[in-house]
Amino acid sequence: MEYLPEDPLLKFHPDTLHYVRKTYKLDHAESMAKAIDTLDAWVKKQDHFIKKDYNRDYLERTIIRAEGSVEYAKEHLEKLCKSRKLVPRFFLTGDFGTPLLADKEDVFLPKLTKDYYRVYLAQNKIQDYKPEMNDAYYKRLIYMLEYICAHDYSCGFIWVYDFRQTNMSQFLKYLDKTDLGHCFNIILNAYSFKLKGIHIITTSNLVDTFVSMLKEVVNKEVRERIHVLKDVEELYDHVDRHILPEEYDGQETSMSELYHKWVDILGSKDYNKYMEDMNKAKTKD
Repeated sequence: MEYLPEDPLLKFHPDTLHYVRKTYKLDHAESMAKAIDTLDAWVKKQDHFIKKDYNRDYLERTIIRAEGSVEYAKEHLEKLCKSRKLVPRFFLTGDFGTPLLADKEDVFLPKLTKDYYRVYLAQNKIQDYKPEMNDAYYKRLIYMLEYICAHDYSCGFIWVYDFRQTNMSQFLKYLDKTDLGHCFNIILNAYSFKLKGIHIITTSNLVDTFVSMLKEVVNKEVRERIHVLKDVEELYDHVDRHILPEEYDGQETSMSELYHKWVDILGSKDYNKYMEDMNKAKTKD
């Protein structure tokens, strides 16, 4: 990869490719090419892998998320293939923009932070929860994670949950800790997302229950990066204000507009076809 192509959903700093590669000591073209060659050759030798035809850009981004380690990249690809077998209902295709989640809009913000991190922002306004909502959310999130794996280039991620308008009692009633664990295992260990922080905006006392569940399913490093914020003002201490949507007094377009851009692209026939192909990446029985 000689440059980062323009993307309809994600933007980059002009020097993103060089900066991120340099962070992991892969800023020389021959170093990255060698790392990709090594990972590609390893994939092709895995007889238990059903899918072996990853493109080089995908493999490069896998190495970047593994902090430049080809060995870690191998482990993460293996775990991702196994995850598709372990929780197949998270990896079902179709219906990205389901009306079931009309009151829960989540996006990866277009602009990177000044230190080259990508922000995931989930704005949850659901009042009347239904049991099937969580599976629908996990499936939608997987769609987004796959897009990030194929198109993004960053030093890591910042997770933001906005629960200010959520019925926390209903949310917790239907939240299954095992599924939450599967979700974060996929995020952290299969997709190898490096989380700089998890920020939860709410004044509800019930958030302590959610935080306790979350801390049980993530590692010690991530546990120490979980923060509960009383308002948006506190979020500015962790995320550059100007990259946030206008509802958060940022300079980005509205959350709704951003979300519907994701729906248009990830809900398309072409992207569903792409997901069907990626979901073949499993281990054999």
